[in-house]
Amino acid sequence: MAKEKDTGRKLIAQNKKARHDYHILDTYECGLVLMGTEVKSLRLGRASLVDGFVQIDGHEAWLHNIHVPEYVQGTWTNHSAKRKRKLLMHRAEIDKLESKSQETGHTIVPLALYFKDGRVKVEIALAKGKKEYDKRQTLREKQDLRETNRAISAARRRQRSA
Repeated sequence: MAKEKDTGRKLIAQNKKARHDYHILDTYECGLVLMGTEVKSLRLGRASLVDGFVQIDGHEAWLHNIHVPEYVQGTWTNHSAKRKRKLLMHRAEIDKLESKSQETGHTIVPLALYFKDGRVKVEIALAKGKKEYDKRQTLREKQDLRETNRAISAARRRQRSA
C-alpha cells in the first residue's frame, strides 16, 4: 500500500526577530538540500533560525547558521548542527537576489522553515535593516492596535450584557 503524502504547510521554526529587525522587501520560497538525519530531526520540530542568513557564492545560494540539532537516534552518519546548507532556487531568482543584496543595507534572512507536501521548505526574504526609532515605532503601532481591539471588544461585551 502506498504511503500518503502530507498535504498543507506544517511550521517547524519561525524567525520573529527578523520581522522586528528588518523591513521585509521581497520573499521567496526555496527548497533545501538536507541529509536524512536532518529531516528526521526537523520532523521532531526542533530548529532555530535566529542567527541565520543567506550568502550567495558562485551563483549558488547557501543558508548559514541555521541550528538543526543532531538526531538523537542517529549513528556515525549524523549531521553537524550548524553546517551550511544549499538552497534550491531558480537561476533568475538567485541573480536577482545577488544584485539586490549588493546594495547598501540589504541582506537576505530566513523567515520560516516548514514542511510543504512532505518536503522541507524555507521562506527567505530580501530585507533592509531598521533603525532603532523604526523598531520603537513598530512596537508602538502594535501596542496601539492591541489597545484599540481591546476597547472595541470590551464595548461589544458591554452592549451584549445590557
